[in-house]
Amino acid sequence: MKLFIDKSRATFTVTKATEPKTDADGRQRADKRTGELLFVVQVMALDETGGEMLTITVAGQPPKVNVGQIIDPVELEAIPWAQNGRNGVAYRAKDLKSVSAAKAA
Repeated sequence: MKLFIDKSRATFTVTKATEPKTDADGRQRADKRTGELLFVVQVMALDETGGEMLTITVAGQPPKVNVGQIIDPVELEAIPWAQNGRNGVAYRAKDLKSVSAAKAA
């Protein structure tokens, strides 16, 4: 089951430029199902309760977003994980769209 996030009350602002997602050896990672290359973008999610930093993974082409840009993460998914006594939540989106581009479409 996929856990999609309700984005209706939050604003997402890019805080760090797109980077390749790499493994411990520095090689770029690829999606296990499709083989598409993975990229990460750091964003701040801001709602009425405050802000939180998220690192969102996107497969395929690197998202064309800039630091300071407000975006809409398409199909934003939360993926809980646990490994070697550590745990957390990873975030993945189908795409990152500029809010101004989304309004123009």
